[in-house]
Amino acid sequence: MNFKRIVIAVVLLISAAASAQSINGKYKDGLKVYLSDDSVRYIKATGIAQIWVRHTDNNPGSTVYGTPESSAFDIGLRRVRYQVMSQVNKRTFFYTQLGINSFNSLAARKTPIFFHDVTAEYNVYKNYFTIGAGLSGWNGTSRYSSSGVGNILCLELPVIEETTNDVSDQFVRKLGVFAKGKIGAFDYRVSAANPFPVQSSLTPVAALPDAQKGTSYYSLKAPKLQYQGYFIWQFLDKESNQLPYMTGSYLGKKRVFNLGAGFSYQQDAMWYRNSNADTLSTALQQFGVDVFYDVPLNNEKQNAITAYVSYLNYNFGPNYLRNAGAMNTANGVNTAGSFNGPGNAFPLIGTGQVFYVQAAYLFRKELLSSSGTLQPYFSASYADYQKLNDPVIVTDIGLNWIMSGQNSKISLDYQSRPVFNADGKGDIREITRKGMLVIQYQMMF
Repeated sequence: MNFKRIVIAVVLLISAAASAQSINGKYKDGLKVYLSDDSVRYIKATGIAQIWVRHTDNNPGSTVYGTPESSAFDIGLRRVRYQVMSQVNKRTFFYTQLGINSFNSLAARKTPIFFHDVTAEYNVYKNYFTIGAGLSGWNGTSRYSSSGVGNILCLELPVIEETTNDVSDQFVRKLGVFAKGKIGAFDYRVSAANPFPVQSSLTPVAALPDAQKGTSYYSLKAPKLQYQGYFIWQFLDKESNQLPYMTGSYLGKKRVFNLGAGFSYQQDAMWYRNSNADTLSTALQQFGVDVFYDVPLNNEKQNAITAYVSYLNYNFGPNYLRNAGAMNTANGVNTAGSFNGPGNAFPLIGTGQVFYVQAAYLFRKELLSSSGTLQPYFSASYADYQKLNDPVIVTDIGLNWIMSGQNSKISLDYQSRPVFNADGKGDIREITRKGMLVIQYQMMF
């Protein structure tokens, strides 16, 4: 890796972060204007930018427009988002989010801003029952099937829990209806949505090859409704369910201990050919259970621990597998290519079982005096997919420099990922590992 360029990037990001130190607690709720004397009606706006500076060891045979590239140094906009929401009256809430994702030098220039969310909801009875509709991320299966991007614990959210991301949805959002509520310690969400046809995806989705047998692909038929649900028992403090997106770390501000379970189901979402070459449709079925624990250890010091564990059972039909890489650093492979494909891609989602864990320790408040505090973290996923002969093990270790809560922070992350290829017997096994070093600056208001 070219550490000289990484060091230069660190200096530049620290300088930018220092200039943002003027952000303070009074902006923690964004820009909020009350529209009534009783403060019930309001309009609120927030914004976030996550800038990546990265060095990546590319997968074997990776090319950029035909030029072999064994590694890559790039700068990108991982996310830029703006939210506008309004409490229209005591019962009606309106929410929008727009922005861009994954914009680096290989992305289409002048990438347009697009809507992530546009929803309206009506509170039917107290906190017990609210209904809504629109383009939304009220998903099921697991906690981080709907992740809050402004408070991610690690550098990156657990994308392994976003199984249909940009295949049959729009960055985990779909057009549909949802219901949510809280009954004591019980929190629930259910939804029914129209998946987008895979033919309209901006990234081409692999189609069922003519001669392929025993491997599932997304169906090209008109998609049927997808049903999802996620249910939580909250043992300590209650989390907000005003928005669908779940918090990764409260930075010692809450005491949260949750047990969750969820599902996702779509009839005939997939298809495959059996041994007789008959094309059969099969359902997309997912189930997950997880535990989230985030508590301060000392109220005065405001140090805290955060931990999350999930078990996920994915069924996309026989041997389904999809490779993906965040903000990919290459767009082609030559004859020396691997099963992973170009750049930083690896087998991410497939039929099989997944275990995911992340944990962090937040040091005391003002550990670095007026420059904030530190939060080292670790995450790992272990995926046992039908199509592969070895498990997919991806690990991340990193450090968050918390300068002004989530409003201004720098994250340093090193990821280790496996590279797979077919051996002479037709088995697909891990042949080596590659690394990726990322520095992220997050600014939010």
